[in-house]
Amino acid sequence: MESGAEEILADADKVDVAFCVVGDPFGATTHSDLQLRAQEAGIEVKVVHNASVLNAVGVCGLQLYRYGEAVSLCFHSQTWKPDSWYERVRANRERGLHTLCLLDIKVKEQTDESLAR
Repeated sequence: MESGAEEILADADKVDVAFCVVGDPFGATTHSDLQLRAQEAGIEVKVVHNASVLNAVGVCGLQLYRYGEAVSLCFHSQTWKPDSWYERVRANRERGLHTLCLLDIKVKEQTDESLAR
């Protein structure tokens, strides 16, 4: 998405264009950026909000006011073992805040070989 904003907005002043995302459309800064670019270009924007894990955490009885920074826990590989989440969890805990951990999902990702077939 980050590199496709111009393509998405190219003819949006002449034809209807839809950009669909999973969850709330403003859960990612790139989606906010797309809206701002459209508005700067004079393109009317209509937003249909949706539920996401970020605004559904209250269902488990925890208060949104007690959440600190959310973290993403990614799958590790032989050469990549990210640990940037640890400091954020620690900082939230020290401040007495909950941490929403977004878990990476394992999907069968296409390889260069399968794309070439």
